[in-house]
Amino acid sequence: MQTTIAARVGPRLGRTTLCWLAVAPGVGWAVARLVGLDRGPLVQLLAFTPYAAVGSLAPLLLALALRRRRPAVVAALTTAVLLAVVVPRALPAAQPSVSGPVVRLLTANLLAGAADATTVVDLVRAERVDVLVVQEFTPSAQAELDRLGLDRLMPYRQLNPVVGTPGSGLYARHPIARGGIRQLRGGWGFTQAYATVRVPGAPEVRVESAHPAAPYALDQTGYWRTDLAAQPPATPDGPLSVLAGDFNATLDHAPLRALLDTGYVDAAAAVGAGLAGTWGPYDGDLIPPVTIDHVLVDRRIAVRALTVHGLPGSDHRMLLAELRLPAADS
Repeated sequence: MQTTIAARVGPRLGRTTLCWLAVAPGVGWAVARLVGLDRGPLVQLLAFTPYAAVGSLAPLLLALALRRRRPAVVAALTTAVLLAVVVPRALPAAQPSVSGPVVRLLTANLLAGAADATTVVDLVRAERVDVLVVQEFTPSAQAELDRLGLDRLMPYRQLNPVVGTPGSGLYARHPIARGGIRQLRGGWGFTQAYATVRVPGAPEVRVESAHPAAPYALDQTGYWRTDLAAQPPATPDGPLSVLAGDFNATLDHAPLRALLDTGYVDAAAAVGAGLAGTWGPYDGDLIPPVTIDHVLVDRRIAVRALTVHGLPGSDHRMLLAELRLPAADS
């Protein structure tokens, strides 16, 4: 009799243990995401939360197949939590009703000037881009962009070309004012060009090219957090503001969500394109794409569209946002 009971309990206990071991990582991931535990190695890990949401289905199916009720319930709750924070990015949201002019804004990380300038200028010309912000902007990149005609397409500019990765630039089709360069404190010394763009028929819009430090190693996460905290907040009771560029953060990182809470909307998520990968790398590595480039817009601005475009020579993809501004008298 005892042998028979042991024969039954042993496999059952083994299946239960297997299910709990399979469920545990997803539970930990969901807790870290909800609480905002992006510290140390979790900073990089949380960037892949959309993949974790899909992967959380595997433990659920395992628990169901082995008829382990409690692990199945916990697995189902874990999947529900992860999907709840990810799926809204793929669903378009209601936009404010505004009647001002349409502005097309393009952001591009030029990878220390190695990106193909022709691709950038061709897109500016074809889509009649009104504002271009660039990161990792170098003197050679500036010269090549102008050689290709960007100086005629977008004659107004606030530029800080620097050899390597710290440079930043803002180009505009319309006049600009009160321009400047923000110096970040992160270990890479990234800079951020900004200016107020005067679009006919709309209130002035302050635009800044964002480029916080990358959390590529554990000793860099402090700089990453400092640089994200230094980003200019939205001014919902003041002038319109747009912050666009390479944030080195996804919507699963608490510092970026805190910035959004000041009054910004992520343009990609607003139109259901928030899961499109913007950084690969696309050189054969096994790292899946993540969404670390963003266009953050004042909640009073309507997002009409956002498209992602390849950029040869860069490990980032460009974002082109089509925005409708409030009318000048609103």
